Amino acid sequence: MPYFDAASSLPLHPVARQALLAALDDGWADPGRPHREGRRARLLLDAARESAAEAAGCRPDELTFTTSGTRALHTGIAGALAGRRRVSRRLLVSSVEHSAVLHAAEAHESAGGEVTRLAVDRTGRLAVDGLRAALGDGDPAALVCLQSANHEVGTTQPVAEAAELCWAAGVPLLVDAAQSLPWGPVEGDWSLLAASAHKWGGPPGVGLLVVRKGVRFAPPPPVAPGAQDIPAIVAAAASLRAVRQEAAAQAARLAPLVDRIRARVPELVADTEVVGDPERRLPHLVTFSCLYADGEALLHALDRAGFAVSSGSSCTSSTLTPSHVLRAMGVLSEGNVRVSLPPGTTRGEVNRFLATLPEAVASVRAQLAPAVRPVVETGPDGVTVDALGKRCPVPVTELAQVIGTVPVGTVITVLSDDEAAGLDIPAWCHTHRQTYLGEEGAPGAGRAYRVRRAR
Repeated sequence: MPYFDAASSLPLHPVARQALLAALDDGWADPGRPHREGRRARLLLDAARESAAEAAGCRPDELTFTTSGTRALHTGIAGALAGRRRVSRRLLVSSVEHSAVLHAAEAHESAGGEVTRLAVDRTGRLAVDGLRAALGDGDPAALVCLQSANHEVGTTQPVAEAAELCWAAGVPLLVDAAQSLPWGPVEGDWSLLAASAHKWGGPPGVGLLVVRKGVRFAPPPPVAPGAQDIPAIVAAAASLRAVRQEAAAQAARLAPLVDRIRARVPELVADTEVVGDPERRLPHLVTFSCLYADGEALLHALDRAGFAVSSGSSCTSSTLTPSHVLRAMGVLSEGNVRVSLPPGTTRGEVNRFLATLPEAVASVRAQLAPAVRPVVETGPDGVTVDALGKRCPVPVTELAQVIGTVPVGTVITVLSDDEAAGLDIPAWCHTHRQTYLGEEGAPGAGRAYRVRRAR
């Protein structure tokens, strides 16, 4: 079964497996003890730190291993904010950061801190002018957080430019490099960096945190790390070194396959939008949204057909709210599919996926179609579609059904109490060149979304 969910996690790299087994025999002792077994474990830990530091582009004494990438982010954010608490309690984060960063930001807000969320463009890329304005508005900042590449759509971020702005303002920049570190070092004069081993084929339960010398940093208590899993750390460092050696060749293989998916999906499946930056992106990841399709149902259909993919759709089983990344980008959130190719993916596997996708989407759309019966009222101000109580993608589906039946210039009001409608209706209007007029309150808990037929 082709596994096309590499951005979530990768199986253990062969080098990681070999290193793990070897270190189980030699790295079991307490590295803080002076006896022979302890010294052997310490040598393994120090060698792993040196190897990981070389890959991260830092000094070994600037890098520490954590129990996960999430722990690295939380520790890095909390430590940097605590270290600069006398300067400011203002945290700047991009609106498409990983949920681990956003959860840390929410915790900071709950504790009385201030959070500024920076906008991105329609490709998911940070608006650098927005960062410049936020840093220069007279209100000092304590920390800026910016991912090196987005986990949902693959867009790479202008880290070097952001780092230059932060340096000029005297503000540290923390980079979440979980998705990009396997492909190469993070450019720019950043201050802190976090990553997670299972993203590159290392064992789960190992993260890394880099804090540059000179950065004010007060790690949150308690500061004692406890016993470290030295065999897992050794395996993580060994596999990072291995994937870095393979990165250029893998990128050269996978990027054309992703280009093929980006080009062919809109040709094979009607009403589909490929999202993310077409050029400035990770080489192995592509995301697209299929209108009039339930995201969770589409993932199940592809799984039954033998393909493991993931979704940032508003309708997946893990959440009934729209993806914050897709919302920030202003793109469609329904029927969203993320394909992230692991090393070794073949052209034949991609061709089979492309051959399978149209039927999978058609079957999901067919399941939804019988349930879609628009309730329409005509009045002096236009047409009203009552989609209250109906979940995505029904409100947009009903809008699409009705708009073709009214004259050009007619205003259609869609009533919906589904949060996703506030994202999907404007995005649908953008892709279908219809005029979105805005939203306003409606009776009960719903909202009224107004659209004018333009063509």
